[in-house]
Amino acid sequence: MRAESPIDRHAETVAIPEELILAASVRVEGLRRHFTGSPRPAVDDVDLEVDRGQTLCLVGPSGCGKSTTLRLVAGLDEPDGGTIRIDDRPMSGVPPQERDVAMVFQGFALYPHMVVKDIMAFPLKMRKVPLAQREKAVRDAAALLNISSLLDRLPAQLSGGEQQRVAMGRAIVRQPKVFLFDEPLSNLDAALRAELRVELAKLLRRLEATAIYVTHDQAEAMTLGHRIGVMREGKLEQVASPREIYERPTTSFVAGFFGSPPMNLLDAERDGDVARAGAIAVKAPSGNQKKLTLGIRPERLRFGDGGDARGTVVSVEPHGAESHVEVDIDGAIVRARVAGFSSFEPGSEVSVGLDDDALHWFDGETGLAL
Repeated sequence: MRAESPIDRHAETVAIPEELILAASVRVEGLRRHFTGSPRPAVDDVDLEVDRGQTLCLVGPSGCGKSTTLRLVAGLDEPDGGTIRIDDRPMSGVPPQERDVAMVFQGFALYPHMVVKDIMAFPLKMRKVPLAQREKAVRDAAALLNISSLLDRLPAQLSGGEQQRVAMGRAIVRQPKVFLFDEPLSNLDAALRAELRVELAKLLRRLEATAIYVTHDQAEAMTLGHRIGVMREGKLEQVASPREIYERPTTSFVAGFFGSPPMNLLDAERDGDVARAGAIAVKAPSGNQKKLTLGIRPERLRFGDGGDARGTVVSVEPHGAESHVEVDIDGAIVRARVAGFSSFEPGSEVSVGLDDDALHWFDGETGLAL
């Protein structure tokens, strides 16, 4: 059982002041950014909508344009084309400090010579907010994040998780309309990252905050996002709910990006009413595409008599509650996820079955779902 987190313990006991309830809408249309010397645009005709109180997670491999998109919304870079609106207000020519957004970066950037309360109050001090108002805002945010006992400490005296909460507190006191997160948990170890992503999801929902969250971590996207936008080479491949992204991917790229292990994607060819992927032969989807990509989630593969093909177990990875089994089917490698500790041994032969209702089909040339 996961240990109760600080925000869990205080979730129902700390009342959120009305002024900390944050909400706005963000609309992006035709956004484009092409850096000089680059062979392709970093952001290419991107359309996004984030409703009030929703979190949109942008995911994708390094260099896909997700952080550039975030910087364009923040005003830290200027687009070459397209429009950005926050609460229906056009952002063209509006400097970052006037956009009512707060950005939390991968590096927490906490001033090492300042104590926590001064770090959190610094944005308000720069705006010449009266001292009493600054102190109240810091107290409210610190209580919400359960860091009231840390207000007189220096950053060097804080753990990584505590520093992350301070960075969040500094953003909250500004009372922004939109939070922008650029991989804020990526510098933390895996266990702490898993705990804090749950805390952060609860916090954003309690604040009724609007947020755009950039990450390469699919677990963060699934946990935090009301919707997920998957980017590739500057373009959006799909924007949908976490469940739809997982169960109904619109491209083979999206299908292979999500899942642990990811979806098995096998090259196949149509042969009349049958699609053949090496030694695997299954009923072909409707259409006339010659080249196909056959996809199946690892948890939907079954072992036992009456399978569609036979293969050799290559490796077994026990994870306690489940095991990941890698099977070679006539040169095609597939991964299966089975419950508990697997009884299979590397080198043993197994029969592998694929249920028709578990198959995903994609055009082998365009990658689009069929």
